[in-house]
Amino acid sequence: MSQTYDLREQIEQLKALTGDGTELVTVTVPNGKSLGSIRERIAQEYASAENIKSDQTRDHVQQALKRVQRILRRYESTPENGLVVYAGVVGGELISAAFDDLPTPVAESTYRCDDHFDLSPLNEAVTPNETFGLIVIERGGAAIGRLVGERIIPIRTFESQVMGKSRAGGQSAQRFERDRERQVHEFFQQVGDIATDAFTGDEGTVTGLVVGGTLGTAKRFVADGYLDHRLRNRLLGTYSVEYATMQGLDQLVKKADEQLLDAEQREGREQLDEFYSRLRDGEPVAYGIEEVEQATKFGAVESVLIASTVPRDQQQELETAIEQQGGDGYVILSDTERGSQFVNAFSGVGALLRFPVK
Repeated sequence: MSQTYDLREQIEQLKALTGDGTELVTVTVPNGKSLGSIRERIAQEYASAENIKSDQTRDHVQQALKRVQRILRRYESTPENGLVVYAGVVGGELISAAFDDLPTPVAESTYRCDDHFDLSPLNEAVTPNETFGLIVIERGGAAIGRLVGERIIPIRTFESQVMGKSRAGGQSAQRFERDRERQVHEFFQQVGDIATDAFTGDEGTVTGLVVGGTLGTAKRFVADGYLDHRLRNRLLGTYSVEYATMQGLDQLVKKADEQLLDAEQREGREQLDEFYSRLRDGEPVAYGIEEVEQATKFGAVESVLIASTVPRDQQQELETAIEQQGGDGYVILSDTERGSQFVNAFSGVGALLRFPVK
């Protein structure tokens, strides 16, 4: 299972915790920040906590700060990507967590004492830093969306006013073609303007852009200069896509997956596609936690697919058992359309089997 998936699970666990008052401590240390200065700050906060009027709150805050001090003493220097420490009393129990191998650097030094932990440093670490623009265009309409991680965010779908190829009676062929070309131009211009607003606006310019649709239409839209120059310079490819709908955006991502998804994301998609293919063709699969666990006992699991909504303890048990058999595990993010369907249909657990299990 991926580091990012583990981190998401830990974020969810910490998010569920609340203190009785402003008793939960968050400390973040960026690389380059002296641990000595942080230790001094925590010592000062411990001394200041003596002034807290509530006996319970004072005791809980000082317990948390002692735990933070103990954690900080483990490190001779600040880890490469910084350090995030949480400590506090929840339900009468002192809990703590330290993160010293985050996939992205901690941005700033902070100390916070609140009724909840500040999870923004962890959330930033699992938030994709690349987003991609998606355009599907055909003469009948267009669909525009944004890809963030594996999640497709639809922005707008709309129909065009371009006339069909059959002209009305009494209308000359030349006039009909002129009117039709004018409508095509206006439609392409509209799509280009919406794409500019969507992909270079307040959220910043997208990392890359892919265009799909009826291939001749999509290529003409690109070649005739309807894309803003900032987007044209980020164009990753043009692909044949059947529908200018949400379904078409999903199809575009599949067609352009090597450009848009990292290796881990591609593997997860491919495994889910293989699961559905085997299910359709009657080849050996298992789904649902009980069925997959049963297949695991027989050593039949080739790979397991686990949605991010599956409880942590079940995920760990399956992961351990399948790794011992030489199998692989793949995370299916449940906040995508495909992930949500997987959760609803199969409770978020499925497996590709080496042989049938009855």
